[in-house]
Amino acid sequence: MKTTKKTKKVSTKIRKHKMAKKPKSKKLKIKKLKISKKFPLKLAFLEKKAENLTRISSELIEKGRKRGFITYDEILKTFPDIENNILFLDELYEKFAIAGIDVLEGGNLLNLNVDLTDKDLNKSTMHDSIQMYLKEIGQYPLIHAGEEKELARRIEHGDLEAKNLLARANLRLVVSIAKKYVGRSANLTLLDLIQEGNLGLFKAVEKFDWTKGYKFSTYATWWIRQSITRALADQSRTIRIPVHMVETISKYKQTHRRLSQDLGREPLAEEIATEMGIPVEKIHIIENISQETVSLEQPVGDDDDKSTLENFIPDDKILRPDQESSRRILSDQIREVLCELNPKERKILEMRYGLLDGIHARAGRGRIRRDPRAYPPNRSQSPRKTPPTRQDFEVEELF
Repeated sequence: MKTTKKTKKVSTKIRKHKMAKKPKSKKLKIKKLKISKKFPLKLAFLEKKAENLTRISSELIEKGRKRGFITYDEILKTFPDIENNILFLDELYEKFAIAGIDVLEGGNLLNLNVDLTDKDLNKSTMHDSIQMYLKEIGQYPLIHAGEEKELARRIEHGDLEAKNLLARANLRLVVSIAKKYVGRSANLTLLDLIQEGNLGLFKAVEKFDWTKGYKFSTYATWWIRQSITRALADQSRTIRIPVHMVETISKYKQTHRRLSQDLGREPLAEEIATEMGIPVEKIHIIENISQETVSLEQPVGDDDDKSTLENFIPDDKILRPDQESSRRILSDQIREVLCELNPKERKILEMRYGLLDGIHARAGRGRIRRDPRAYPPNRSQSPRKTPPTRQDFEVEELF
């Protein structure tokens, strides 16, 4: 009997324990369902994007292993928007370092051996202020990789003089990159682009990690490019677009270009939305925002008649010829009907419904509206003995 009581107690405890655990599992299931219903498209898009990045980066690493190096131009061609994601760039550099791949400065973008001051001072079209700036930065000597590491160590300990030396030695790099963006915006001159690039250079000085084994110029290039491109996005348009929207527009254009090449036709908004993982309504918003503003006083053609764009844009407020002719016929018919009334009733109706060019000074619209003579009785019905009240006019105005 004792054993049966013990077994009963144990069984009741197990039942209570199971009953206590059941509602917790239900709550967890409900939470999971809510999350999966709320973020299905976003999670799928992020997973797909992460898979694409890992696949493309692995292909780039495999390519670098075969040759032993990767050029800057190849990285930029593979990841066009990589300057907007510096953290991913750092991870990519770490993978290159682990695989033993060197990053070379391909092209003439980072050719620092060229003396920019002597080359640019000979140009007669360059402004005096640019010449003065190039003379000033030409006084600062270039530094080698060993000196860069030594300055970076001093910067880690808070040495401000080391920051200034590293930034001054790379001012030529900013000029060489800024020259590639001249002409993209009418609002930003070369000096403005250089100034924005210098801000990116100062950020690179603060965030440079010398332990990864890369040159400072290779790392600073991305920060300089990002600062210049953001300045172009902020100040190149008459109506400013936020930076995050500019990045979305660039992604939309890349997706549109890729789909048009794959499909052989113009892609639909639904196809672009599915590829980007965003709603179709947002695609229409992006298309409206991406349109550039044009001045109505912009000259058209090379003729001497000084024709502007305003002369070729139709006015939607002006009626078409068929509408204008029907309006004139209708006005003639109304005048014929009004001629059947006596002069006083005709004048009241013309003033009440705005058939005249203006309203008489003595009779405002409110006074004409309240006048019972503005609504002559129907000749087929018996005339009203009492004048219409104010409520009758209010009801009649509703219709």
